[in-house]
Amino acid sequence: MKVLGLSVVVLVVITLVGCSSQPAQPAGGAQPQAAAPAAPKEPTLYTAKQCFSSMVSLAQRWQPDATPFHLESDFNADATGQDGKASVWRGFFASRGRATMRTFICSGSRLADAPPNGFTDTAEVGYGGNVPALMFLPSYFLVDSDKAWAATLEHGAKPLLEKDAKQPVIYLLDWDPKKKELVWTVIFGKSQSERQGLALISARTGSFIGGAE
Repeated sequence: MKVLGLSVVVLVVITLVGCSSQPAQPAGGAQPQAAAPAAPKEPTLYTAKQCFSSMVSLAQRWQPDATPFHLESDFNADATGQDGKASVWRGFFASRGRATMRTFICSGSRLADAPPNGFTDTAEVGYGGNVPALMFLPSYFLVDSDKAWAATLEHGAKPLLEKDAKQPVIYLLDWDPKKKELVWTVIFGKSQSERQGLALISARTGSFIGGAE
């Protein structure tokens, strides 16, 4: 009888455990709803200076004498670039001491074919003989890309926008060793070869230097 009684107790415990292990059902018998798909993340658009200061810091961690000699925006499906903003900027830096260069990339894009979101860099490579003449002090860079864009609107850009409201625009920042001037080249087109026009703007004063078809 003692063995039988123990068997009954074990059977009752197993039954209770089995009942308690059943998944809880929603109140009222409602079925759980599938989670809504996450909305795609929007790209982050930057002016040049919003990326440039971080690029300088990263470059100088690579080499203390790292100095910028070129900055450019990428054109992609994220934006036209008309307001001086892009989702991807590339900064080119060189070290005189090592005679090498490195590119630092600032990306707010989510596109599959764009650089990864955040800051990345390329491998260190040797540079050409003209690079030292193109280096400029970061402190010379005073006029941001959105201000360069605004200056083009005052000097002939509006007809291009009237012709094409989605006119692509890219930005190049370079030191002109002859004029001893840091210059924005604002290109109306996806590239130099496809340009509809361009404007040159001083990156130190914001003044209009010139333009071309």
